[in-house]
Amino acid sequence: MRRRIAVDLGRSLRIVSLLPSATEIVCALGLGDCLVGVSHSCTYPARVKSLPRMTSTHIPADADSRTIDESVRGHLQSRSALYDLDLDALAEARPDVIVSQALCDVCAVATGDVDAAVGGLPGAPTLVDLTPNTLDDVFDDIVRVGSALAAEPAAERLASKLRSRRDRVSARTAKIPAEQRPRVAFLEWLIPPFNGGHWNPELVAIAGGDEVLGTRAEPSATLDWAQIVAQQPDVAFVACCGFSIERALEDVEIIAATAAWNELRAVGNGRVYVADGNAYFSSPGPRLIDGLEILAHALHPGVHPRPAHFDCRTPVQPRA
Repeated sequence: MRRRIAVDLGRSLRIVSLLPSATEIVCALGLGDCLVGVSHSCTYPARVKSLPRMTSTHIPADADSRTIDESVRGHLQSRSALYDLDLDALAEARPDVIVSQALCDVCAVATGDVDAAVGGLPGAPTLVDLTPNTLDDVFDDIVRVGSALAAEPAAERLASKLRSRRDRVSARTAKIPAEQRPRVAFLEWLIPPFNGGHWNPELVAIAGGDEVLGTRAEPSATLDWAQIVAQQPDVAFVACCGFSIERALEDVEIIAATAAWNELRAVGNGRVYVADGNAYFSSPGPRLIDGLEILAHALHPGVHPRPAHFDCRTPVQPRA
């Protein structure tokens, strides 16, 4: 956070969010009506869909997963922008606060582009950069956003509520013997495969699994299927970055025809779960705890209660 916001209390605060998690945080703090612009990928809660879009993407909306991966790699290698920031729309929005990120150039507009844009805006808006790698970082970011928006009490309450929900899952998991905790392959992408990055290995551990591919607080990385087969996970949990369940299931159907996929113990056991990565695992906002509760119930349905928001598919049946 560059500086604390100081605005005329006689008018409404004007907020621009350049990533979905920030939009969710702002709305969870009760400040959704102050949003005057969001990114092209902000769709939750539903009311933000009608807000002006401050960004656009160079990735075709109808591209398959292999094409998306190749496009991202090509842009990163050439150091060309994956996303464009609409400077005219941003100036027209006249924001007091812009919430962006400095974690991942694949996830949203690069922080350097935002810095350059803010420098040319009238009124010198406050820029809040979010860089979470763990759940505690996410909770801290909620408080930072609340501080920047003069909503500290609401932010503290929200962070405390989310920590309590995490801790309840952790307390139940603590009663599970080590030998009953499945080896889990958390997959953020399938074509090609990526392990779970940043907070997702932590979610697996809290939920009662032993993550065999990813490392807590580290970015996701490309793997090959031989590496995954070598680990022989008991469970494969698929939550593709930015994908709904339906979109991820399309890729599961493709790889289900491969020999490597069918060599996985998880496939033979019928323990492949597909979740909504876009809603519950990709975006470091309040709904990560919904994702934790979904994951926990999938891994240990007899220990962790089924949450009301549970939405998880098991597309693979045990082999005969």
